[in-house]
Amino acid sequence: MSDWSEGPGQSGAAEGAAWSGRDGARAFAAVEAATDWLLGYPFVFRALSGRIGPGAVLVDYGCGPGQVSDRAARQLGARVIGVDTSPEMLALARASATAVAEYHLVENGRVTGLADGCADAVMCNHVLASLPTEEAVLDVFTEIRRLLRPDAPFVLLATDPACNGTEYASLRIGEPGEVYGPGDELTVRLRRTDGSWQEMRNHAWPVAYYPGLLERAGFRDVVQHRPTVDEAPAVADPDLAASRAWQAERERPPLVITRALAA
Repeated sequence: MSDWSEGPGQSGAAEGAAWSGRDGARAFAAVEAATDWLLGYPFVFRALSGRIGPGAVLVDYGCGPGQVSDRAARQLGARVIGVDTSPEMLALARASATAVAEYHLVENGRVTGLADGCADAVMCNHVLASLPTEEAVLDVFTEIRRLLRPDAPFVLLATDPACNGTEYASLRIGEPGEVYGPGDELTVRLRRTDGSWQEMRNHAWPVAYYPGLLERAGFRDVVQHRPTVDEAPAVADPDLAASRAWQAERERPPLVITRALAA
């Protein structure tokens, strides 16, 4: 289904990301992301649904081609603003999305045209793995904090590099037996919609690393949740949940949702 077609990885939210340029944007849009649509994006929407209502402003930081932004707008009733560092990604998003309010470019680490405290919530999906340094991660968190009003929620979706080497339905993170420290390079394999695989270089950021950086950037009440296959039928598309056995996802769930509030 086309609803499952936007992939993980790094949608251009960092300068020099693997999906940069026109070819990179098209490649990103062709990633299947079944695991993300089972254990990732629906749980992000659930984390947001209790905090924002119809008409609230939701910023999608690192929106890529816009499918997740568009789904969030339809499901949550929010006014979604997509932002990305890649003009090519934003061009794809503007051409395909129908529910998102507007798009803005991130230049020199700052979202153009958006004032301090303009957002009722921010989501950020699979962006951090494109960032090579702790400083770069902290800069993204700090910019997201600038956009949020006080007490507003930030929901972050990321893969766990400790789940390396496992073949999931639509991805493999790193190599079996390797141990990855903060910022270490690793190779991620992503399944395309045509069944082939694409390799790209990412950076490992252990999920236990996020709470301290979020607190330094001005967030509080950080909580983390690792969605499971048993939870998915009540949250994700039931047809997707029933479409395969999800054996690897059952044994070693690879995605983590981190939620924090702007202090």
